[in-house]
Amino acid sequence: MLCAAPARAHGPAAGDAPDGIPRLTDDRGRVLTLRGWNVEDKTHRGEAALSAITERHFRDLRARGFNFARLLVFWDDLEPVRGRYSERYLRRIGQVLDWARTYRVHVVIDAHQDVFGPVFGHRGIPEWATRTDGLPFTAHPDDWFAEYFEPAVQRAFTHLYEDPDLRSAQAGMWRVLADRFADHPAVIGYDLINEPMGEIREGEDLPAAARRIEAEQLTPMYNRLADAVRSVDRHTWLFVEPTPIVGEGVPTGLGGIDDPRTVYAPHFYNTAMEAGADHDPSAGWIEAYERAVTEYPARHRVPVVVGEWGPLNNALPNMGRFYRDALASLNRYSSGWAGYVWCYGGGYCALDAEGRFRVNKEQTAAPYAPAVAGGVTAEGYEAESGTYRLEYRSSPGFSEISVPPGASGWRIEVTGRAWPRVSTVPAGRTATVRIHARPGGHVTVAVRPRTPR
Repeated sequence: MLCAAPARAHGPAAGDAPDGIPRLTDDRGRVLTLRGWNVEDKTHRGEAALSAITERHFRDLRARGFNFARLLVFWDDLEPVRGRYSERYLRRIGQVLDWARTYRVHVVIDAHQDVFGPVFGHRGIPEWATRTDGLPFTAHPDDWFAEYFEPAVQRAFTHLYEDPDLRSAQAGMWRVLADRFADHPAVIGYDLINEPMGEIREGEDLPAAARRIEAEQLTPMYNRLADAVRSVDRHTWLFVEPTPIVGEGVPTGLGGIDDPRTVYAPHFYNTAMEAGADHDPSAGWIEAYERAVTEYPARHRVPVVVGEWGPLNNALPNMGRFYRDALASLNRYSSGWAGYVWCYGGGYCALDAEGRFRVNKEQTAAPYAPAVAGGVTAEGYEAESGTYRLEYRSSPGFSEISVPPGASGWRIEVTGRAWPRVSTVPAGRTATVRIHARPGGHVTVAVRPRTPR
């Protein structure tokens, strides 16, 4: 079953990324790759919460070959009054997860916050858990990220990290979620908090502040929340994020998380592109980001799944190059990624109102191996030829190759003592092809566009 309960990542024999970063695995020991998108409803609250997410989201994800969704949920919807958890909201989350299960999509439940929460005009931490000490806040309608640097917002983060009663409340929220969904077959992980920030001290520059916040506040918070989750759920992966400052090419100061099923889950955003600039290949940002983001998982021996990425203005002249280079980078070191965001329309949406990929976003739909029974020794996708190649040393079980709809269809070529269920996929069809192999053998797989007759 694709949506299996996960197990601890394998060591080097399982097919580490080039920098010695472990790969994500399932309960059968198969190496997993997650490819997908964030799914959200930031507009509706209360009784209408999550109503913008429909079965179509998951049907369309699977129809284009994706197997992963990062589902945004909000503490202010789950616990609008302290100690009173919304059963309606929990049922609605369960409905979304049932759709994911139907379409064989892995889900990470993300405890999302933007600029802390409703007190500042956004979503996330409830009003009752927001303490500002009367410090000022000024909204920045044209630059919402600047609001993270307002004194009231920064102080609210400090109270969340340091006040014993708020620590307990946050842990309690996660116990409720994990207890409810621990055994749901679609759930592969919990993202403990989205894009955490903190308070910058006088005389401290942003990189130094980020490293201190990560070391002194986020690390103990993640360990507290891990203990809370493990009191009711022993197996689901825990996704932990650095501050968004990693996007500036700054290695995280995050310490070790005392849990064997931890995933490092940074985001992949460039400040200039978020402000509307085109991609500048000569600036070396992708290379700097990759160097910064791989240091922590290599040192702590944890897998990487990039939780959000994708520019707002994806139709600018250099964005085709950006998508090619970004995907090549992400696929070198990570066990997967979730683009932002799977919706129908403008802005960050992956699809237009008719459900067609918006320009350049179609590059995210390419062949890949959702599950490999064995140790991966080589893997890569050539964008120019549209060819995906995989090499692995087989172990018991079956591997899976996913192909999106192709204009001419696909040809699957396998060498070694291995047998694919099918060797061709017709034009316009999505397919997941199983490959059975004799254990211990060297298997190579090539997936190429079929040549039109």
